[in-house]
Amino acid sequence: MLGNLPEEATSFVGRNRELFRLDRALIRHRLVTLVGSGGVGKSRLALRAARRTGEAYRDGVAWASLSSLQGDRLLLSTVSDACDLSDHTPRMPVDALCEWLMGKELLLVLDSCEHLVDPCRALVGDLLTTVPGLTVLATSRRPLGMDDERQVEVGPLGVDGPDALELFRQRLASAAAESGTTAPAGGGDPEPADPLPRQTTAARICRRLEGIPLALELAAAQAARSGVEDVAARLGSRFEVLRAADDIAVLPERHRTMLTTIGWSHELCAPLERLLWARLTVFRGDFDEATARAVCAGGPLDPAEFGPLLDRLVAASVLTSVRVDGGSGIRYRMLDTIREYGRMWLRALREERATADRHADHFLRFADRAHAEWLGPEQAHWYRRVGDAHTDLCTALDHLLTASPPRALRLMGLVGFFWSCCGHLHEARDYLEQALSAHPEDGPDRTRGLWALGVTVTLQGEYATARRISDACTLSAHREGGTEGTLAAAYLAGLIALLTGRALDADRGAAEALAAAPGGPFDSADGLRCHLVRVFALTGLGRLPEARERALALRKGCVARGESWTRAYLDYQLSLIALFAGEPADAAEHARAMLACKNGIGDSFGIALGLDLLAAAIAAGGDGERAGLVYGTGQAFWSTVGHPQRGTPELADVRRQCERAAREGAGDRAFEAAYRRGVTTDLDSGLKAALVPPPG
Repeated sequence: MLGNLPEEATSFVGRNRELFRLDRALIRHRLVTLVGSGGVGKSRLALRAARRTGEAYRDGVAWASLSSLQGDRLLLSTVSDACDLSDHTPRMPVDALCEWLMGKELLLVLDSCEHLVDPCRALVGDLLTTVPGLTVLATSRRPLGMDDERQVEVGPLGVDGPDALELFRQRLASAAAESGTTAPAGGGDPEPADPLPRQTTAARICRRLEGIPLALELAAAQAARSGVEDVAARLGSRFEVLRAADDIAVLPERHRTMLTTIGWSHELCAPLERLLWARLTVFRGDFDEATARAVCAGGPLDPAEFGPLLDRLVAASVLTSVRVDGGSGIRYRMLDTIREYGRMWLRALREERATADRHADHFLRFADRAHAEWLGPEQAHWYRRVGDAHTDLCTALDHLLTASPPRALRLMGLVGFFWSCCGHLHEARDYLEQALSAHPEDGPDRTRGLWALGVTVTLQGEYATARRISDACTLSAHREGGTEGTLAAAYLAGLIALLTGRALDADRGAAEALAAAPGGPFDSADGLRCHLVRVFALTGLGRLPEARERALALRKGCVARGESWTRAYLDYQLSLIALFAGEPADAAEHARAMLACKNGIGDSFGIALGLDLLAAAIAAGGDGERAGLVYGTGQAFWSTVGHPQRGTPELADVRRQCERAAREGAGDRAFEAAYRRGVTTDLDSGLKAALVPPPG
């Protein structure tokens, strides 16, 4: 069951009436849109409603945050990720998503649609037409404009009731606690005292801010610094000045209030805080202190001061902080409404291009390091980091495709393999094709880009197209004359040959490339992948003792270096060889080792392959019912990548023998029941169960 809901970083206050209306609307309508101005609390209300009603949907809730998207390029992939689909097919992404959701009963939340209303309308129309069990809850500053859309207006908290005042009180107490002080009643330095303001002053602030939740949070953060009376006085004078301004007066009342409050908070920040606020708007996703420092330092912003500056922006509610990695790390994010204001100041400072350049430079260095450390003990860590940085890598690529196409091609050549292994095949192919078209000159970056594109297209199953790209990659490597390009091209050609039943061609090509390259198997990632091709080819050719000997030697080197991607596929081959040799216990052990590695980097395609092999090993060991369960779990993973079962040709016979042996051992009825349990169990639980060896 899906349930990827974000954590509620702060307490939820009031909204009982809105929640009641929303619960009723979700029962009666398949498309409900929460409509309201920025900062009014639409996302928090949607999150609370999703938590309350999620159990009513058999397959749970999928939460897709769209706020970080610039244009609709990544809309489908973002929604697909939220729905646990990492499509490996060349189909139109919307077709793959519709097929994946068919038969499911799901609540899909599309948060922050206002900048993508037209593409969201088209996507929602396709999904609701195709998937009868789907309900969509959207949040937007304006409705999607669909015939069957049920709009629920989200207004501010009532200033005459208790909710606005309670929200202000809670946020003030929280801000005071975070700073280790309490808010004084008047101006001056904080002092130990009752953190709750006098009701008349607090109520005056709530009325002035019209009960808009984000405005109240900003005011509470400032009150924790300077006192409630001081905030009330400053707000009054600020509103009197700005409400008459020409650029504010034309806006609707609620927008004026929100913009004025953010502007007032901006004025109360120190100059360096304001500069950092503006520069941080280049990030579309979460970021940590080191990344912020690398991108935003310079001029008056001293790198050594970033920690305190970020803390002060968090205290002012400009940023929110989230603990990750078991509480040992902190990441920061900025709300859309606050980012929009900061972007306005970045433009006023004429730093937009320079900041975007620094951002792209940082993520190009980031990709260089990820590529350089692929063979080492941090490989799995880098897969996770590349995944976490996906939004900002796309931001950097969008900038470089216009500003510097050669560097865009270099960046995609470096991250394309990571993306292909972790399910971002559509984005990888799209960006690679654009970058190769924008920068047609020969050189190492073009060879690497063609290699990454060829791997992507191969994993999508378009072998004829992949062969053409492979030929172009081989030609580019020949023109370039470099060893790494030659090895990369040989791996790509070998991969295609293996998957199309030409094991002898794969072995010859990899062997020739390795013979021309000095050094051992662990001198380069491309060389190691060519050695892996040879192991696969030898197995396919039936030369099992030689394949096992090579695989064990390479696996030993992988273990010594902490490398996991190649090790996983070596365990895959060792499992297959053990099955052919009649050693089911060893086959199951190697299959579980493969699954553990693939799970560590989030490779759903590799997990599906490994589960098929594990099921075969379990069936060969005589436990037909358990084999059916694992086989069903494998099918569930195959469906997430949009493919029927795939792999090298020799695996097809193993699968058929697995099912036949399992059915004979357990009986058709028991096998089918176990298989259905495996298919319907959620992916994480099914994989965890498969990884546990049977007792004894």
